[in-house]
Amino acid sequence: MNKDIFGLAITDFYHHKYCEDIIVQAPDFDDDVIPVSYLFRSYDDMPAIEQKALDLAYGKILDIGCGAGSHSLFLQEKQKLDVHAIDISKGAIEICKKRGLAKASTINIFDVKGMKYDTLLLLMNGSGIIGKLSHIDHFFIHIKSILKDSGQILIDSSDISYLFVEEDGGLWVDASAGYYGEMQYKLTYKNNKSDWFDWLYLDFNTLQNAANAHGFLCELIIEGSANDFLARLTLV
Repeated sequence: MNKDIFGLAITDFYHHKYCEDIIVQAPDFDDDVIPVSYLFRSYDDMPAIEQKALDLAYGKILDIGCGAGSHSLFLQEKQKLDVHAIDISKGAIEICKKRGLAKASTINIFDVKGMKYDTLLLLMNGSGIIGKLSHIDHFFIHIKSILKDSGQILIDSSDISYLFVEEDGGLWVDASAGYYGEMQYKLTYKNNKSDWFDWLYLDFNTLQNAANAHGFLCELIIEGSANDFLARLTLV
């Protein structure tokens, strides 16, 4: 069984073997769908949050969780910037290279060491890689070690509290279950299934408080139409 769901789907689409989309499963919620074509979108087809992040990117860039490489390709080809795309999906990185990315590597962000970047790019709910709120200090300690003093982090996320709003308008959250933005997902594509994995959605105030605690200024740059937002973090 191939557990590299994104890699398998991205490879099929690139080789014109696309016939179905990625199914996202979560406990207590209906299944969702990620159209594989969405991973290959152009700048003009990207939401405003992503366009703004790409417009703000500068210098030496690390595109974290790059997927099919659409953000990196725009930065490399249109903006003429030095961008390194990384993802844990081997299949995705192979397609990134076939699409023309000069620098693309299969590596976990937490294994990146010894390099410093001007821009760290975490898009498409980039906070998800943190996994759980209890891991956020580890995330900031590591991310700080690979960011230049004059650099920036561009990260998007979503406040998913709306999923827990009851009919009377009140917010129902099980306090014993931890932070409401902590989710678990499983991906399926054709006859392949991933393992369950943790994914973290952050509301802006929670992100800002954690960033401030680690010496970052956290600015709200733009809000989307689905409780999502883009934030820019710079060292104070």
